[in-house]
Amino acid sequence: MQKPTPTTYLAYFEKYVNLVPEQDLFEAFANQFPILKSFLAAVPSNKQEYAYADSKWTMKEMLLHMIDTERIFSYRALCIARGEQGCLLGFNENRYAENSNANSRSWQSLVDEFLIVRQSTEHLFKSFRKEALEKKGTANDNPLTVISAGYILLGHFYHHKKVAEEKYL
Repeated sequence: MQKPTPTTYLAYFEKYVNLVPEQDLFEAFANQFPILKSFLAAVPSNKQEYAYADSKWTMKEMLLHMIDTERIFSYRALCIARGEQGCLLGFNENRYAENSNANSRSWQSLVDEFLIVRQSTEHLFKSFRKEALEKKGTANDNPLTVISAGYILLGHFYHHKKVAEEKYL
């Protein structure tokens, strides 16, 4: 399966999709997993609760945001793949972060959770047939295909990795 076209997702997400170098979704998942593991393992303890400015998330909050987003977009992909016709709800990422209690958790517990969630996401996408990956739905009043959700998740990690490297580490 080729990368999705911009008409299959909200224009805002193009920046994420463009960060994924692979044309094949499953190759992209396989290639990203060791990068993800290595990056998360290398975050020093003195940066895990660091925020580079007032009202910015800490690294722990950013990681839990990635976990939340992974779950939400996986759910969206599942719903669309299974034929959901209704519009799937959006979410307020800042409200989720405010209520996450991420800073009260250990870094390792967050890393472990993200790795498990990512493996679950990859298994979910591998379970979809080609026809399911091409299905179109609506999320937050915008178009979304199943395969687009996968590329958005992959690019979402690359986006936050870049932000972390530039502003936190």
